[in-house]
Amino acid sequence: MISFAECSARERLALLLDEGSFHEWLPPAMKLTSPHLAQLGVPSSFDDGVAIGRATLAGRPVFVAAQEGQFMGGGVGEVHGAKLVGLLQRALRDQPDAVLLLAESGGVRLHEANAGLIAVSEVMRALLDVRAAGIPVVVLIGGSGGCFGGMGIVARCADHIVMSDIGRLAMSGPEVIEASHGVEEYDSRDRALVWRTTGGKHRWLTGDCDALVEDDVAAFREAAIAALDASRPVTLASLEAEHARLAARLTFEGAEATTLWAALGVAEPRRVPDLDVAGVLALGAH
Repeated sequence: MISFAECSARERLALLLDEGSFHEWLPPAMKLTSPHLAQLGVPSSFDDGVAIGRATLAGRPVFVAAQEGQFMGGGVGEVHGAKLVGLLQRALRDQPDAVLLLAESGGVRLHEANAGLIAVSEVMRALLDVRAAGIPVVVLIGGSGGCFGGMGIVARCADHIVMSDIGRLAMSGPEVIEASHGVEEYDSRDRALVWRTTGGKHRWLTGDCDALVEDDVAAFREAAIAALDASRPVTLASLEAEHARLAARLTFEGAEATTLWAALGVAEPRRVPDLDVAGVLALGAH
């Protein structure tokens, strides 16, 4: 077993995809860096924190992007976002079997403010265009940095989400919520609380992710292969169903995650944090 969380972005690509099949576009050798960071005197990365390219997965052609959480928390800036948009737009032209996004990001890079916000909005638009063309977009979340902010929204725009039990997904990160509403509302240092409300087990039980796997690259590869045909057209009916599902959650505003799990029919919800992935999957509520 090789920990997905402990791998770098490029290690994940090398292990997840068919061996030797990844061909990177705009690699570090091209030194495509953010002009905004340079102006602020902030160290840059020659790939701006994301690797993009084409590859094969189980012999099938895919386009793929992997965010590097070790560079500025995987934050999205102008160049980072443009690389993701370019990948998605090229997918419309070349029609791969799927687009994979290995997401690890705290959201918009604060150093780039509006440029980062615009970049995320363009990524969302491009992703939905790809979905509309019938090309499934599969998001894999298992990095130690989680998937938050704008990238949390991007992930929920995808056809299919795969998470590990230690992965995290939310609109706002724990530190952001604490800074906005106080530690009494949300203690970002309470790891048990953070994983109960943003972790992979919670997201699978509430239907916010489609597959829950162990923190193992091989498990992510298997789940990604299974999702290669997971195209889900965005229709009025699907949007209305999603809105109804989210509206029902408002009933539990301020309630503990275990209360929500119980309402969803999870047996012995207080045991969930102590269960392994197989144990959670056996509960059957999704």
